[in-house]
This record gives sequence, C-alpha cells and structure tokens, in this order.
Amino acid sequence: MARSTSDARRERFAEQRRALPDGPGVYLFRDREGRVIYVGKARSIKKRVASHFVNPVTRGAVEMVDVADSIDFVLVSSETEALLVENRFIKQYQPEFNIRLRDDKSYPYVCVTLDEDYPRVYLTREKHKAGRRYFGPYSNAKRVRHTLDLLGRLFQFRTCEGREPGRRSGSPCLDFHIDRCTAPCVGYVTREEYRDAIDGVMSFLSGRYREIEEEIEARMHDAAAAQEYERAARERDRLQAVRSLLERQRVSGESIGTLDAIAVTVEGDDANAQVFQVRDGSLTDRHSFYLSGVSGEVPEVVEQFLLRYYGATTIPPTVLVPDELDEADVAGLAGALRELRGARVEVLKPQRGGRRRLLDMARRNAELALGQERLKAERQREQRVEALGDLQRILGLERMPMRVECYDISHLMGTETVASMVVLEGGAPANDHYRRFVIRDLEDDQPDDFRSMNEVLRRRLSQWTRQQEKPVHEPGRDASFASLPDLIVIDGGKGQLSAGLAALEPFLERGVAVVSLAKRIEEVFLPGRPDPIVLGHDTPALQLLQRVRDEAHRFAITHHRGRRDRRMTGSVLDDLTGVGPARKKALLAHFGSPDRIVGASREELEATPGLPGKIAREIYAQLHRTRTGE
Repeated sequence: MARSTSDARRERFAEQRRALPDGPGVYLFRDREGRVIYVGKARSIKKRVASHFVNPVTRGAVEMVDVADSIDFVLVSSETEALLVENRFIKQYQPEFNIRLRDDKSYPYVCVTLDEDYPRVYLTREKHKAGRRYFGPYSNAKRVRHTLDLLGRLFQFRTCEGREPGRRSGSPCLDFHIDRCTAPCVGYVTREEYRDAIDGVMSFLSGRYREIEEEIEARMHDAAAAQEYERAARERDRLQAVRSLLERQRVSGESIGTLDAIAVTVEGDDANAQVFQVRDGSLTDRHSFYLSGVSGEVPEVVEQFLLRYYGATTIPPTVLVPDELDEADVAGLAGALRELRGARVEVLKPQRGGRRRLLDMARRNAELALGQERLKAERQREQRVEALGDLQRILGLERMPMRVECYDISHLMGTETVASMVVLEGGAPANDHYRRFVIRDLEDDQPDDFRSMNEVLRRRLSQWTRQQEKPVHEPGRDASFASLPDLIVIDGGKGQLSAGLAALEPFLERGVAVVSLAKRIEEVFLPGRPDPIVLGHDTPALQLLQRVRDEAHRFAITHHRGRRDRRMTGSVLDDLTGVGPARKKALLAHFGSPDRIVGASREELEATPGLPGKIAREIYAQLHRTRTGE
C-alpha cells in the first residue's frame, strides 16, 4: 500500500513538472495538507523546480521533496515582478523550508508615535500599529539604547508612558531638571516646538545628518543674535555632540554618500548577512543577521534577504551588493527595490575606491561572524552531548536520553489548572513539540497536583497509543505525541513521581526512564530508591534538568496566565455597558491586561485611543461600583 502511494505521488509530480512553463515566475511546493512549505522564484520555473530534485532543500534531516505533495506556479512577465511576488508569498505563508532570519520576530525597532500630540520615541520589538513610524530592524538592542540616549540628550523628547505627557502630580519629572525633556506636560514647550524636535529625531534616524547639523547651527546663531545666550549654549552643545558622533563614524569622505553595503557568506545551510549603513558619508550602524534554512547560492540568499529586510525598513538611494550577482540579478533587484521605495534605487557592484573597500569590509565581517556562530554552535552541541552522557551515567540509563520530556502543573488556588509538556531533542529545545493541557478531572476546583499529574501522563500515553495507529505521513498525525521519550522528568518530589508512575506502565515496559526534580535543594528522585540523588550545581546533568524544568514551568505559567486573563476579561469587561468587542480590544491594547484596566484612573481610561470620553467615565463608574460592592 505504501509502495503504491509513493508511486502515485511520483507520477503526479512527474505530470506537474512536465506542465511547468519555461519562463519567469514563482513556484510553491505544498504538503499533503495543502500548506505552502517552500516558495521560490526563477527565470525558468521548469528548470529551477527540476534542480530541487537533484539538490534538495533540507530542514535538519528532512528533505523538502519528501514532504512536498504538489507544485503550484504563478507565471509573471519579468524577474522584478517574480521577486516581488515571491516576497509577498513568503510573508503570507511563512513557509518552513525558506530562508529565515533567525529569531527575526525579536529584532528591535525604534518607534515614533506620530498618532500622539506629543510623540514618544522608544525601543520596541513589535511593528504593526498604524499612525506610528518605525525605524529598523536593528540587530543589537544595546546599540539602539545608546542611540536613544544620545537622541534624548540632543532633542529632549519625553520618556513618560501614555498618550498624554506628564504624571498625576502635575509637576515636571527629573528629566526636565537634567535637560533631558522640555516638559510639554506643563506647557513649557509648544506643540509645534516639540514636533520640530521629533522631526529632528526622525531626520537623524533616517540618516540626514548634514541637514540636522545645519539646522542646529542656524538655531545657535539665531539665539546668539537675539542675545538668548543660554539657548545658544544648549544648541552649541548639541552641535558639538552631533559633530563628534559624525567624526567618529566618518569612513572615507562624504563622496561615499548615503548607501547600504550588503555582504553575505554562506556555509552549508547557514549564512550571515552584514548590512553596513552609511549616511552622508558616515558609517552610522552595522547590522549582523544570521540566516538558517539556506539552500541556494549567494545570489539567491542576497535576493531573499534584501526583500525581507527592506520590507521593514527605509531603503537608501544606493545599495551595494556582492560580485556573485550577475547583471540580470542586479537589474531585478533594482526594479523590486524601486517598487518598494517608490523611487529610483541604484544597485551597484563596486570594483574600486571607497565603496569597494566598504563592501570588502562587510564581507570580511560576514565571514568572521558566521565562523564565530558556527564555532559557538559546535561548542553548544558538544556541551549538550556531554550533559546527556553525564545524565545517562548518573541515572544508570540503558541509552543516551536523546528525547527528554518534562511536565509541570500550574494553577491559582485550584482555578484554571493547566499543565505543560516541553521537549528536548538532543539536549536542545524542540519548540514545535511543546504541548499544553487543561486539567479536567478535578472536584470543585480543589488543587490536587498529584491527581493533575496523573491525568496529564495518562493522556500523554493515550495520545501515543492513538498516534501509533496512524501512518507516518497521514494528515493530522501529531509527531510529538507519536514519539517515544527516552526520559520523562516530572516537576516535583516523591508524590508527583508516584502519581506519574501509576499512569506510565506501558512506557516503563518500553524502557522509558522516569524521574522527578524537587525544587527545594534540587533533589532527583528515582523509582524504587528511597533516597534522592543530590547533584552538584556545576554538573552538566543537573543544569540540563534545571533548564528543562524551568522551561516547563515558564510554559505552564504562560498558559495559566492567558486562561486567567481571558476568564477575568470575560467576567469584568463583558458585563460593562457600552463595551463591545472593538472597545474591549482597544482597552486591552492600551493597558495590556485586565488588571491594569480595573486599576486605571478615570483620566487614564479617557486617554484610551478610540474610546469616547463619556464611555470612559461610565466604565470607570461601573468598575468602581463593582469593586466597592455597590
């Protein structure tokens, strides 16, 4: 049966490949459930798809062509259009076999809240709110904080939270007294003057340094001519700070202009991309991005990286790219970036001069960064193997525990009891295999960790049994529950261990080891041993057990808090007159949690974006009637 299914799949692939066009476009590999797992672009779709069956894309030990079940394509008129369509599909489907910016969701941005009368400037790791301008992504949060500190001294914007500046006391905070804020909260600066400062911040973040320098110098001369010497002195200090920064960052003269130099180094399925930002002849920042899931050559990696990177940040008028790109690649990129920027973008491969030296410097940094990352990854792999070997020896296991599962229970006085299952594969977190449980078998919401642990492990065993009945590639099969663990770690002491053992007899018969880890002095309890094992805190085995236990605790707590917040939201906000789904969403987005909404003052509620003042006052009155029992 499996053979005939495989033959049918091969025949279907062969028919689809014969029907592919020999022209530019985008192709999509889909799995058996119809999910897009890979998106690519090509000058010839037919030839490019054929290459995947010779040099397949992999994710770990899994080859894409083994997971794929069908191929779709979109024929376009040019390579520029193919690049843009490919980028759009990658954003839309997030295919697992495409190049990924490692941890790309956590890269920091600088946000300017232009939707507020007195905008704030702050570091954030989110980029989605309308009415706000974002600069980034940046690869180093420490450097971003340093930049914000410098901008705060230069432009003196407010650091207080909330849409309206100030605090309840109605007096300026310390920032005003140390010349870090112009105190818009008490009217010491007009809205127009404050906005001018914010424009300066955005000019700085956009790299228009000459413009900033000229404006500050003009204000200094105007203040001196008006004999406003204190203001002139402040502008002089700002001017010196800007000039000092620019001198330190000067590369090889203003003839370089404003540009980004992009270099990429590829080794195996990993790569590093370096972005050297030059603004008005000054090297303002260097970003280093690690890419995983790489399957192509440098030109393909550069194209995919640039479109993802520039889809979230400002595009300069000139971009320098590596020599590996041919003229067709360069022309396609120039067209795609022009579409994104809405203005001409020059894509160059410099051969000499300052621009060439800058590109060579970026390339050397990419090689060094990737080498260091691979060395670091190898050291971490060796440390994980050492810890697993140490654990095998100490616990007397028959085999190295390559798959470790850890379970934890979380509740608040018996309410919203949940459990977590986290997994280590080869000593590293396997996030896709994490699972959550809602505890069902409790009486009157009375806390019972032993009973809860027994229920979770019974359900885990039941899921494993159920998954064994399904073929490996059947849609809906859960790879995590279908895997047999080598070691199960229970968060707790003897009681939790006994409760778990009672539910895991079939696992024990198959050689699965079960232990528990008690928090008090980190004791390891084993079945059949009256006394625990106490390991030194510097032993790799205990450190691995602590990591997986802490991760299980974090995962369970997160689940519990989410359910508790949803429950509280339902019981508090849903009963308020005048609060529908849209206003509930606005309140939660503004305050962050139901607790903060309940504790908010009337003025804070009135400051909620999109909430009429009358409704805010009614909400405040209803909440306080509820809290006082009226």
